[in-house]
Amino acid sequence: MATKDKSIIKLEVELDVNKVPEKIFWTAKDGNVINKETKVALLSVWDSESKESLRIDLWTKDMPVEDMKMFFYQTLSTMTDTYERATQDIEVAKAMKEFCIYFSEKLELSNK
Repeated sequence: MATKDKSIIKLEVELDVNKVPEKIFWTAKDGNVINKETKVALLSVWDSESKESLRIDLWTKDMPVEDMKMFFYQTLSTMTDTYERATQDIEVAKAMKEFCIYFSEKLELSNK
């Protein structure tokens, strides 16, 4: 039997006494990322049995609000690209792209 390759992505979270994230580190050796600090991590997985997405949303208490706004805009934009590649649904992807533009305007990100 052939050996299967594995890729491991790891999140490590340092918590304060109230279990609020103070530091988040991630490792993805295949991507040459080793114990790199980040301020936010969103992880979504699909449970095919229950047909629902499960998620972990983490951010450190010192994550600046302006950075969080930019992070969400960029996340929505890349999710739109992923949706289009995965489904080939160009019409809905176009609507999602329009929403991303609206979102960035509302957050006044286009000026930054």
